Amino acid sequence: MKDMLLAKLCQLECHFTWGLNDTDLNDLQNRLKDNIEMSVGEDRGIGWSYSNLAFTKFKQGLLEEARDYLEKAEEHIRKHHGDNCERQLIVTYGNFAWVYYHMREHAQSQTYLDKLEEIKMQFPTESPAVLHPEIYGEKGRAFLNFAQQYYEKAKDCFEKALELEPEEIEWNESYAVALYRTEFNLTSFEESPASRQLRRVLELDPNNAYIMVLLGLKHAEYKEYQRAEELMETAIDLDPNKPYVIQYVAKFYRRNKQFDKALSLLKRLQEMTPNSAFVHHQLALIYMSKRQTSIQNGGEEAEALLTLCMQHLDQAVSIRPSFVYAMLDLAACYAEKKNFKKAEEMFEETFKVATAKNDSLHVVEVRYADFQLYHMKSVPLAIMHYKEGLRLQKHTAEGKRCAQQLTKIANKDILSMMAKLMGFWAMFMK
Repeated sequence: MKDMLLAKLCQLECHFTWGLNDTDLNDLQNRLKDNIEMSVGEDRGIGWSYSNLAFTKFKQGLLEEARDYLEKAEEHIRKHHGDNCERQLIVTYGNFAWVYYHMREHAQSQTYLDKLEEIKMQFPTESPAVLHPEIYGEKGRAFLNFAQQYYEKAKDCFEKALELEPEEIEWNESYAVALYRTEFNLTSFEESPASRQLRRVLELDPNNAYIMVLLGLKHAEYKEYQRAEELMETAIDLDPNKPYVIQYVAKFYRRNKQFDKALSLLKRLQEMTPNSAFVHHQLALIYMSKRQTSIQNGGEEAEALLTLCMQHLDQAVSIRPSFVYAMLDLAACYAEKKNFKKAEEMFEETFKVATAKNDSLHVVEVRYADFQLYHMKSVPLAIMHYKEGLRLQKHTAEGKRCAQQLTKIANKDILSMMAKLMGFWAMFMK
């Protein structure tokens, strides 16, 4: 019976069968809890957040906590969807069946399998290969939440949900977010599928502040700063207490060198979400930018700003030990302080994390190559790592920088060789 039950469980569409691995569970739990806390009274995303939390607890071996979060997910879904909630519960019931199986309560597990069969009979799909849109949606949200490596899969899920329900705001919004996170190296705003989809969401939901800030960042990406700032100001007026809105508006102000505005927003957000690695990293980036401005202007606060920057980076890495970009920035700060031993150790750790997660390894290569070239004065090591960064991701911004740096080094070597030859020729002519 146990083997038959397991075979049935493996055929379900739920978190346990989606191959969700390679993520920092503590950081993910903090983000999900922040989302729940800041979305009180709203429907969107809360049930999904509880289901994701349940799965993270299972991954930590905390089966009773996993079951408790699934109960909260079901309670929330029933409260907000009433008698029409059965399709929204398909993934939750699948997760229940798996949790009870691991708790060795096989009869309870079978009960949830029976409930799923009833839902499938009540709401049949056009073919066994087609899932309910709610499953595609929850699967996509899980992929978006867990790790960057799943973003393309998330995009595919939302595309399938939209094929079934093209006017559904939730699928349109989530698809826009997935496009935004997977889109790089386009030449114009109009060419951008993410920009089109973000505008499509605002046609369906004109007061969606979160989508508004993402659209604003897209305008800024293509140097349309006035339109970007208009969208940011409208969004923060519409939803001044939404963490995602605050953090992206602050990101815009930081990139636009409006550091005081960015700091004010992020400090407010830090009070709301004290365990956010993202917020600490963004604060560090602001202090880093302020330090660069101070150095250029001959200011005396550069050292104090570097200390503040490192404090926030330490916090970010402490909260999320696999935060590649924060680790790289911390390594760069050690290099700035001439503590090359600590910088090397941090780079070494970052290489391990990026390799294990298969995440942003090309970025680590170029940042380490820069460190070798500018701080350690090791041209051979720099060349080796620029070449590897170019091999990994030729068409990204980092790949292009690797190519530029290699060309610059080659040209410098040629000029140096020509100078030596000219000197030799001059001596020979004497």
